[in-house]
Amino acid sequence: MITGFALVCLNVLNLDEAKDFYVEVLGFEVGIDREMDGFRWLTVQPRGRPDLPMMLVVPESPVVEEPIAGQLRSLIARGYLGLGALSTDDCWATYHALKAKGVEFIEEPEERFYGIDAAFRDPFGNHWRLTQPKPLDEIRSGLPTDAGRASGLSDMRP
Repeated sequence: MITGFALVCLNVLNLDEAKDFYVEVLGFEVGIDREMDGFRWLTVQPRGRPDLPMMLVVPESPVVEEPIAGQLRSLIARGYLGLGALSTDDCWATYHALKAKGVEFIEEPEERFYGIDAAFRDPFGNHWRLTQPKPLDEIRSGLPTDAGRASGLSDMRP
C-alpha cells in the first residue's frame, strides 16, 4: 500500500541558485547535498520536516538527454512546470515576508473556497501557489455534492 510521497522532484536551471532561493529566501533546510554516482543529489525540505523532501534537479544529461532537456528548460523558464502549492499558517504574513525578500508574486493573496491563496515564481520561472488551506471538512461542507466529487475532494465511496 502506498503511504505517501517519498520524494518530489523540481526541475530548476541552476542548483546553487536554487539552493540559495529555497533555503535562504523561502526558509527550507538542506536534506542532502552531495555527489553520488556522478550526479549531485540536492534535496531541501520545509524546516523540521525531513519527511517532505524535494529534490532539485537540472534537466540535463545524464538525467535527460538533448533535445528534450532544452525543451524542459524552456518550459521551466516560461512557468509551465509548476509543482503545486506550498502551505502556510498565515498566507498574508508569509506573502509580505517573502515579497520583502524579493520574491516575484504574480497574484496577491485571495480568499478561495479552499483557503487563502497567492501565486509566485521561483528565479527560474517555476509557478508556485502559496496556500493557507481550510480544513478538508470545511472545504467539503462548503461544496455542492457534485462539485466535491468532480474535484476529487470526496472520499471516493459510492
